[in-house]
Amino acid sequence: MDYGTMIGDSFTYVKEGIIDKVNTWLLLMIATLILAIPLMGYIMNVYRGTRPAPEVGGWSKLIVDGILLLIVGIIYAIPIIILEFLIIGAAFVTKMGSNPTAMMTALAGAGILAVILILVAIIIAIVAPIGIIRFARTGNFAEAFNFGKIIATIKKIGWLSYILALIIITIVVGIPVLILWAILIALIIALPIVGLVLAGIILLIVIPIIAVFEARCYTQVYESAGTV
Repeated sequence: MDYGTMIGDSFTYVKEGIIDKVNTWLLLMIATLILAIPLMGYIMNVYRGTRPAPEVGGWSKLIVDGILLLIVGIIYAIPIIILEFLIIGAAFVTKMGSNPTAMMTALAGAGILAVILILVAIIIAIVAPIGIIRFARTGNFAEAFNFGKIIATIKKIGWLSYILALIIITIVVGIPVLILWAILIALIIALPIVGLVLAGIILLIVIPIIAVFEARCYTQVYESAGTV
């Protein structure tokens, strides 16, 4: 797939559908303010391949879709949460234990669990985007976890092409986000109260743009498999 076209199309999608439409942008800021639930519902519409960027409307549907997307995300996160608790438990035993053998065993266990955590997180990062888009397209909650169809879709895209696309999206989205966080932290440190307020306003402005851009990128990757 053409990664440059993917990024360029996503930027145009955001510019024409949100940045150039102040009312849509303001509504998405409100959607972000409501615990981001309606924003996630809007993202579901992006995943459905709506083009140009959909209007913000049908708030009850946006809220329901947002809650369902949140539930899917939580389910995918469960293995990571469990592993994190196990690592914390092993680290606690290592710190508080008095038996050297038990402490070494706990330390080794924590190390192994950390490696497993990284591997599980990578696997989830690979399968979750396709699963979520399948759910958005089919309206079937179970399709978010239909791993057979998810793998089949990735094979159609091409494993190398797909993983490279994920890496590019992560870099293109991640670098500006890191810069933004650094600026916001500096702002809060320099102006504790005023800076906190300004940081909140900036986040409300920026989050919808980043979220929709990223969603459009993933949607194009999904559609490159020729799957509707």
